Amino acid sequence: MTHAPRSGSGRNSPRGGNGPRKPGKAFGAPAGGGRPGKAGGKDQGFKPGQPGRPAAGKGQPGGTGAGKTQSGRPGPGKAQSGRPAAGKGQPGRGAGAASGPRPFGQERFGQNLGPVRNRPRPVRSGQGETSELHNPEGVRLQKVMASAGVASRRVCEELIEAGRVEVDGVVVRELGVRVDPARAVIHVDGIRIQTNEALKYLVFNKPKGVVCTMEDPEGRPCISDYLKKHQGERLFHVGRLDQATEGLLLLTNDGELANRLTHPSYEVPKTYLVQVRGPMAHGIGARMKQGIELEDGLATVDSFKLVDSTPGHVLVEVVLHSGKNRVVRRMFEAVGHPVERLVRTQIGPIGLGNQRQGSIRALGRQEVGHLLALVGM
Repeated sequence: MTHAPRSGSGRNSPRGGNGPRKPGKAFGAPAGGGRPGKAGGKDQGFKPGQPGRPAAGKGQPGGTGAGKTQSGRPGPGKAQSGRPAAGKGQPGRGAGAASGPRPFGQERFGQNLGPVRNRPRPVRSGQGETSELHNPEGVRLQKVMASAGVASRRVCEELIEAGRVEVDGVVVRELGVRVDPARAVIHVDGIRIQTNEALKYLVFNKPKGVVCTMEDPEGRPCISDYLKKHQGERLFHVGRLDQATEGLLLLTNDGELANRLTHPSYEVPKTYLVQVRGPMAHGIGARMKQGIELEDGLATVDSFKLVDSTPGHVLVEVVLHSGKNRVVRRMFEAVGHPVERLVRTQIGPIGLGNQRQGSIRALGRQEVGHLLALVGM
C-alpha cells in the first residue's frame, strides 16, 4: 500500500492496516473513520490491488476505469493513450475526435475515466450552421473554453477547427464564434464544460457512524462536521447512505445534477463492496440478477462478482442502479446473507480509489463533465 495520501489527494478507498490481515476479515478491521477537522482517520480497510480484491483498473489510478462487468454490460472503458474516446456516430465525437490535443490534459483528476457515456441529448436542427449561435455581445468560444480549464487558448482553437466542440448541440468549426458563457451548453469530445464557477462538486468518503444529514437533532456525527472549509455553502448530498454504510457520497449545490443522478429514469450505476458471512451457495449471483422480491417490489443487480473469500467471510462486488432505501442490505438479507460491512466505491464514472475516510476533495473539471454528460446535461 502507498504512503498515506494528503487530504483531498483524490487517491481513494480505505487504506489497509500495517499489520497482517486477520483471518476471516475480508475487509480488514472496520475503519474507525476520520475525525472532523482532520483529513480522515487511520483506516483499516481492504487494500486495493491485492490478490482477490478489486484492483484499480490496469494503468488507471483510483480504479475508475472498470472494464466489463460479469453481467456483460460494458463499464467505463479505457481511453487509448489517456485520451477520452469518442462516441460513435455523434457529431464532434467521431473516430478521429481524440487523435489531436487532449482537453483537460493538465488536470490531475479524471484522466482515466474512459470514453464519455453520454445520455442522448437533443440535437438542434440545422446542425453545422453556427451563425445562429453567434452572439455579438458574447465571448469568443476559445476564450470561454480556456477559462473553463479545457486547455490553452491555442489548443482550444485546434479543438474547434477539428470539429470536436459542440455548442447547444451544434458542431462549431469557426474561430470567430462568440457565445454567452452563462447560457451556452458546450461539449468537447462529449465532455460537458461547466462555465459556472459558483457550482461546487465534492466527493466525501463517509465513515461508518456518520448520518446523511447536515444537522442531527440527536447530536450524532453528520456531514456538516466534515465541511469546515465549506461553511456557509448550501450543499446537497446526492442520494443517501445509512449510518452503518461507508463510502462515496457526492456533495453539490447543482440542484439539477443532484436530481438527475438520483432519479430512477437515468439509471446511474452505483458500485458496492459487500462483506457477508460465508460460505455462499452457488446461484446467489444469478438470483440477484434475475431479481429478488422485496416488500416494495422487485430489486435486481446489474452485476455480481465474488471478490475474496476467507474462512467464514465472503467479499462481493455488486453494481446496481436502484435507488431504493437500503436495497443492498435488504437483498442480501433476503438470500440469507446479512451484510456485515458495506462500502459504496463508485457512482457513475466517479470512484473513491484510495481517498481516506472522512476526507473531502473537489471533483476535477473533467470528472464533472463526465457526470453531467452521463445524465444528459
